[in-house]
Amino acid sequence: MQKHYIETTQQLESFCKLIADSQWLTVDTEFLRESTYYPKFCLLQVANGEHAACIDPLTIEDLSSIKALLLSPDITKVFHAAFQDMEIFYHLWDAVPAPIFDTQLAATITGHGDQMGYGRLVQKLLNTNLQKDQARTDWSLRPLDQRQLDYALDDVIYLADIYLILNKTLSETGRSDWLTEEYAEFEDPQTYQVHARDAWQKVKGRQHLKGVQLAVLQQLSAWREERAIAANKPRRWILKDEVLVDLSKRMPDKIQQLQRIRGLEKATINKQGNNLLDIIQKAKATPREQWPSEKNKIIKLSAEQEAITDLLMCSLRLICAEQDITPAAIASRKDLEKMASGIEDTPMMQGWRFKIAGQQLKQVSRHKLLPLWNSKGQLSLQHIE
Repeated sequence: MQKHYIETTQQLESFCKLIADSQWLTVDTEFLRESTYYPKFCLLQVANGEHAACIDPLTIEDLSSIKALLLSPDITKVFHAAFQDMEIFYHLWDAVPAPIFDTQLAATITGHGDQMGYGRLVQKLLNTNLQKDQARTDWSLRPLDQRQLDYALDDVIYLADIYLILNKTLSETGRSDWLTEEYAEFEDPQTYQVHARDAWQKVKGRQHLKGVQLAVLQQLSAWREERAIAANKPRRWILKDEVLVDLSKRMPDKIQQLQRIRGLEKATINKQGNNLLDIIQKAKATPREQWPSEKNKIIKLSAEQEAITDLLMCSLRLICAEQDITPAAIASRKDLEKMASGIEDTPMMQGWRFKIAGQQLKQVSRHKLLPLWNSKGQLSLQHIE
């Protein structure tokens, strides 16, 4: 593997000519986000199995040559946990790489566990332990030393070997098209567009709110999102999640009541107090039919529904054992609780999850399939007449 460190436009153009005929490229990014809303793009790593490069976007004026390759429909771009990398490219170019291959997703359907971290996957498939001493590096500082560059390059060098292994396994097991829908979502630029009115759905603790309280949360979260974007500051620097939830629960209408909200800073009350009160009052006037609803609300199950959930969990384990897939890659217990209570709007009822498990679990929930011992003394799902 020939390694390159690229910090000028001319060097980048030369490197891109070297790899222009690649069928696939492994890709990773390094960025900072602790003090900004948008990630600060600090380093791009690219490899094709023969050449690997650290590309410095902080010093290169023109990235168009690598942009052309990453957006080329003729080259597969390989990532591990692609979302944050794709988000960076969307904000940089208003477009995202496609087609892609995500090794974290591929690992879930090839028997290597759900949400497998890159280091663990490298250790499991390649029996190699990656260095961890640069994990907290400030990638915006220059110059980068050799240990930092080697650490960054490892993220695309070993990714190439993992890609070849997983891609071969998917082909041999007939699962190459299982992730088509997930990849299509990653490759859709709309996935990375910010919709301030939907920001409430990411607020921790929202499950404890109901009715008009959710309407208040929606309006307050949209206000916070817009301010965070305008200032390019983290959401929590504007208002913390727990403060949003408390405001939505109490719905204060006086400055004095705002002062009793724990975590709401005095400076924020002085500058934005009246604005917050105005948002709350307008949200309280939202017609009932326009109130948002929480899909992940806490479900209280009956004793029978708890038993059905246990039955579904047992059935899921049987299915996954046959398919060599981790159960968590298909559904969580909360998903099964939803099914037991009659709610089917979950990931397991879509795409490949539905084909291999969701369809059968639906029949279990309707008492048409049950895990029973067969004539060979094996536990399996059997039809009930």
